[in-house]
Amino acid sequence: MRHRKKGKKLSRNIKQRQALFKGLIQSLIINEQIKTTEAKAKAIKGLMDNLITKAKKGSLSTRRQVMAFLPNKKAVHKLFDVIAPRTKDRTSGFTRFIRLGRRRGDNALIAKVEFVDKEAPKEKASKK
Repeated sequence: MRHRKKGKKLSRNIKQRQALFKGLIQSLIINEQIKTTEAKAKAIKGLMDNLITKAKKGSLSTRRQVMAFLPNKKAVHKLFDVIAPRTKDRTSGFTRFIRLGRRRGDNALIAKVEFVDKEAPKEKASKK
């Protein structure tokens, strides 16, 4: 029975699952959007919200805690310096996922995960 068991196993053992989540979160921070299956998107949503909440505090202690989870310094710096200040007015719900349809090979639901407070796209200078 699965009473009081949190999270999905995704047909992996704990080490594979942690590596998968770290890789997905790292890609999401660096690229600001990723495409993955709906089950994986739901699994990383809570973890990503926890990391952004820690990053909003901005202390050295929280930066070290995030570094312990994400070993990529580039992703941690972007999380603390770019993403966290954009979400200062928001208390939760930092990410959203949009269903894109089903994958052709195995009919799995595909979703695009992105930050709610995205940076506005830069306008190109028109030629006159």
